[in-house]
Amino acid sequence: MAIEKADVVRSLAGRDAGELFFVSSTDGEYAYIVNGRDRRLEKPKKKKLKHLKRVDRGDGRIDLKLRSGEKVTNSELRRALAEKAGEGNKEV
Repeated sequence: MAIEKADVVRSLAGRDAGELFFVSSTDGEYAYIVNGRDRRLEKPKKKKLKHLKRVDRGDGRIDLKLRSGEKVTNSELRRALAEKAGEGNKEV
């Protein structure tokens, strides 16, 4: 189960352990993650894939915008992650 762009992931290690993020891009063994609050689109966090667990591969509006390369705002990311957190994060 590979982690790809626009997936929702949970951090397993570090200060941000347990938090949800969107993957803005991947690069070999690293993913660049954003949540619109601490990690904004302008400055994503580089994190090893082994420290992330995929929670959802959604087909929501934000997921589609990230995959297609359309402009996404930080507030849209925050709102989408809040909705995902409210769903109970069904593991995929």
